Amino acid sequence: MVGNSGGWLSFLRRRENPIEVELPSQEVLELAASNPDARPAERVPSAPEESGEAEIESAQTITERTSTVESVTKTSSRAINRVRRKSKKKEFVVIGLGRFGASVAQTLVDYGHNVLALDIDATRVQHLSTTLPHVAQLDATNMDALLQAGVDSFETGVVCIGTDFESGLLACVLLQRLGVKRIVAKARTRTQRDILLRIGVEEVILPEHEAGVRLGRRLEAGNLVDYLEVSDDIGVVEMVAPPALVNHTLAESDMRQRFGLTAMAVRRNDELFVSPSASFRILEGDILVVMGRLEDAERIGE
Repeated sequence: MVGNSGGWLSFLRRRENPIEVELPSQEVLELAASNPDARPAERVPSAPEESGEAEIESAQTITERTSTVESVTKTSSRAINRVRRKSKKKEFVVIGLGRFGASVAQTLVDYGHNVLALDIDATRVQHLSTTLPHVAQLDATNMDALLQAGVDSFETGVVCIGTDFESGLLACVLLQRLGVKRIVAKARTRTQRDILLRIGVEEVILPEHEAGVRLGRRLEAGNLVDYLEVSDDIGVVEMVAPPALVNHTLAESDMRQRFGLTAMAVRRNDELFVSPSASFRILEGDILVVMGRLEDAERIGE
């Protein structure tokens, strides 16, 4: 549309002298007509008595059409910018590609983010090169190697080195020096977690400890399916509907007053009911997703 010499870009460049400018092309007029909000009010020109009046009126008409084009262009630019902001991808560098690190990297890739996956083991890198788009062999304790890989341009770093705590600790320190804003690290013990938090790591994960705690809670409470800890004593509990609540509505069960629990969702076979109403009736086999204290959730099944 803008390739020919009579296009609207060349028209806008010469609009300082509107009398000498060519009229907008038919494509410009169609573009303006497709945006009624930007089109100026129609005006019916009166027949000018002198040529000077005709020239003035022609200049006014061209100026109005120019304003229409500018309005359409600004509207399109704002829409494009909104789409770009909405679809902006995040960038992550994942260091250490064991089972945990590889799973983190693959999940982020599946969500459409840009991920640079790094590991010192060439065999592991070769194996993951078929599934991860950007994977490289690199010593994460070497500042020069990290700089050459462009790690300093990433927003978030995830350090998943579990077997060699010293290497993981040094990798976190180097990421900080390179200006990576957010650092998440994996630890194997609570002592390692405390050390990482003291040097400024934003979040430390103990995957084996957390998995063991969840399994122990599931085994202790027969009706508990899963548990996500939000704070020390509050979490999201996924549990099989106990017999005491079956065939009762949420209003009749009155979980909030009796047990201090808030129903967030109910899963029934392959269907998920989010924020169910008070009239929702609980059936046998339903999976309840509630928020509250784990001890209170266990009391329902007693």
